[in-house]
Amino acid sequence: MSQTFMGFLRKDGKVGVRNHIAIIPSVFCSAKVAERIAYQVPGSVYFRHPVGCSQVGEDLEVTAKTLIAIGNNPNFAGVVVVGLGCERFSPYELADGIAPSNKMLDTVVIQEEGDSLAAIQKGSRIAREMQQMASKQVREEFPVSKLIIGLNCGGSDMTSGLIANPALGHASDKLVKHGGSSILSEITELLGTEEILARRAVNDEVAQDIMNTVRHTEDKLLKQTQQSSNKARTHLISTGNYDGGLSSVVEKSLGSMKKSGNAQFSGVIQYGHQPKSQGLFLLDSPGHDGEVSTGQVAAGAQIILFPTGRGTPTGFPGVPVIKITGNPKTYGRMKENIDINAGEVLLGNRTLEQMGEEIYQDILEVASGKQVKAEILGHDEQFCITRLP
Repeated sequence: MSQTFMGFLRKDGKVGVRNHIAIIPSVFCSAKVAERIAYQVPGSVYFRHPVGCSQVGEDLEVTAKTLIAIGNNPNFAGVVVVGLGCERFSPYELADGIAPSNKMLDTVVIQEEGDSLAAIQKGSRIAREMQQMASKQVREEFPVSKLIIGLNCGGSDMTSGLIANPALGHASDKLVKHGGSSILSEITELLGTEEILARRAVNDEVAQDIMNTVRHTEDKLLKQTQQSSNKARTHLISTGNYDGGLSSVVEKSLGSMKKSGNAQFSGVIQYGHQPKSQGLFLLDSPGHDGEVSTGQVAAGAQIILFPTGRGTPTGFPGVPVIKITGNPKTYGRMKENIDINAGEVLLGNRTLEQMGEEIYQDILEVASGKQVKAEILGHDEQFCITRLP
């Protein structure tokens, strides 16, 4: 069976599975202008966020690195940076960070153009010209070693750890075996599994990095829960998780780690950074769905795989999010939002291995242009940059 997909080659050697124009505001003040530009040009996507100013230190640095990394993701053929003009994170610094990718790139600054209407007019013209150029590019065949997938999840129930996550783990293992890369994250939902994950590290240094990453998150959560003014806010899993049959964060964690299969971990990635090799990686991030997906896309992921037992419609701008559920009832209720019904395993119609192969083949189809349901319905809620205290 062919281990290839049809993608878009970028000048830096990376391969995109989509060919969008990204409209990225450098600061929240220019978000509406970026949105209006994107609305004027079909095929473009925008990245609304609440940051870029009134931040200091590492909090601002993470914002800067993440926005630059989003612009460098190969799913975007071109980028229009939209700035206000007086923000702490300069739109020109953002553009300079994207420039080494050699993709189409331009900058619009509202204060320099005179007003928001003038900025929208200029940005729309630039984005339209970029989109016209991008439309000339055709897909070419590439090996799966050019793919990076993000492993995320949300709205978990008891079927997630039993069915959807292990099936995804089979697909992840196969991708890594054939030279691709996979990124596990959601550290707040891996508590208690650090020794299990560390045993899968390629060397002692990576094993210690895994241990330190999870334990650092445990320390932060301990401090946050001890200082909470409302003890009802200290639960580490949601009421929906409880209602779905999960009893504790440990049970959830043991199921969550199964998304990564059995491959060895090649390293730990910091938020806003990219892996320097291929393989399976652990991304240091919180458990918030949007912050996880954003960190994974910043790390270079062209596709997100998203098991959900309870069901969720969310998506990511310009990056397909493949929804998987292990609960056949959820699929029946939300089939317009869920792409893969892994509940067939629960019903006895598939084995975990067969479902893993089905997920793997869907990854290749989506990488080659098949749209996922979140894309078709316009869901883009998962862009959310993590903040540091």
